[in-house]
Amino acid sequence: MSRKIVKGVAIALASIVAAMIAIVLIYVIYVVAQYNRIEDHLALEIDNNASEQVRVGQEYSILTYNIGFGAYDHDFSFFMDSGKMQDGTAVTGKDGKAKSEQIVLDNTTGAMQTAKQANADFYFFQEVDTDATRSYHVDQYAMLTDCLGDRYGRSFAVNFHSAYLFYPFHDPHGKSVAGLATYSAYRLESGERRQYPLDTGFAKFFDLDRCFSVYRAQVADGKQLVLINSHMSAYDEGGTIRQQQLEMLNAVLRAEAQAGNYVIVGGDFNHDIAASDGLYPTEQLRPEWVFTLTDDDLADGFRFAAATNAPTCRSTDMPYRKGVNYSVVLDGFIVSDNIRVVSNDNIDTDFRYSDHNPARMVFQLL
Repeated sequence: MSRKIVKGVAIALASIVAAMIAIVLIYVIYVVAQYNRIEDHLALEIDNNASEQVRVGQEYSILTYNIGFGAYDHDFSFFMDSGKMQDGTAVTGKDGKAKSEQIVLDNTTGAMQTAKQANADFYFFQEVDTDATRSYHVDQYAMLTDCLGDRYGRSFAVNFHSAYLFYPFHDPHGKSVAGLATYSAYRLESGERRQYPLDTGFAKFFDLDRCFSVYRAQVADGKQLVLINSHMSAYDEGGTIRQQQLEMLNAVLRAEAQAGNYVIVGGDFNHDIAASDGLYPTEQLRPEWVFTLTDDDLADGFRFAAATNAPTCRSTDMPYRKGVNYSVVLDGFIVSDNIRVVSNDNIDTDFRYSDHNPARMVFQLL
């Protein structure tokens, strides 16, 4: 091979490498420029607010449901999730977005119809997309609102607004705007978005803007019913960020208890909150991301209300097969001691519409 050819090949390779470096640098600049965190103590709008007040002694129902941005049919596995089978075989999720827009529409419809059939007085939803690549830009908040109808006041708190994520390369997760949707058949006096502590490393550019939303309903006895819709962190190596988040939530609970208010926290805690590890058939080992919370981890005067009649979350490191995937209870409620839990259960959908099942509770203010 002549020197001229060698030189030409070297120049071509150098040009390709330089172009790739330039593309990466441009992408990093784009990601950094797009990055911003939502402020803490952000007031939330409440649309179509109801007029009736909650009362002491009356029974009410509440449902919480992580709808998984409409992607999680039985064939879906998520690229950020990994685990091991009991024989030691490693498994890793593959998908960055839903397989199709129709799947998103079908799963969202199935999830919201399941929720509507519960006829709850209050609804908490998590992973609700309004404009995201991963869900083909389907506005799930609008779909939920249309389904539940005019009986409910509604409010939305953004907790995920990321730049375009080009990973996984075969199925990019893309750009997302998503959040927590709250619905109430009773009047809410105010809403506030609270910012959870978050990862400060490079992952922060693509991680959820974790938060919880706080709504206050005036009770006829002069106190307030404080309703908190929460979605805590997952994929937190060592659990450091989740511990900080729990400490922040407990501080809020202590303040509300001191004020004598009634408090309910509902949502996806991303912890086993029902001592449910090992309760459900599986061919997988317990995933590393499963941490356990008990009443001892909560502020004094609070306890978990979580059912075990069915799991509320399945592993997404592989497509779903009943009795094969690991499953656990991550979803439910925290209640203050001045609230009586009349009943609580999980609605077993066999994970048809999401990687989560909904949890519901009937309660009474004492």
